[in-house]
Amino acid sequence: MNRSLVYLCAYRERWLVGFVNVAWDGGIHAFILDTTVHPEMRRRGIGRSLVMRAVADARDRNVEWLHVDFEPHLRSFYDGCGFKATEAGILHLGASAGVQHP
Repeated sequence: MNRSLVYLCAYRERWLVGFVNVAWDGGIHAFILDTTVHPEMRRRGIGRSLVMRAVADARDRNVEWLHVDFEPHLRSFYDGCGFKATEAGILHLGASAGVQHP
């Protein structure tokens, strides 16, 4: 089963300038991943347009919950896209995290 609901790209002429992936659990939850806009093209509404399109596409596919994780400096961007802060948990599973293997 494909685990991406949609990939969205923004182009300027022939050049890729923005991208977002919406991962999906196959049910009612989807996750915005990899939102990126070329540094020279930022602050022009490209990222917001990509995220809002992702929201619309998820809604059209009957997704009930759309999640996004982001670094603190991106809070106002995602707030502006309609996301609300929630409490969540995270567990780092990488080898450098001190995970003990049996």
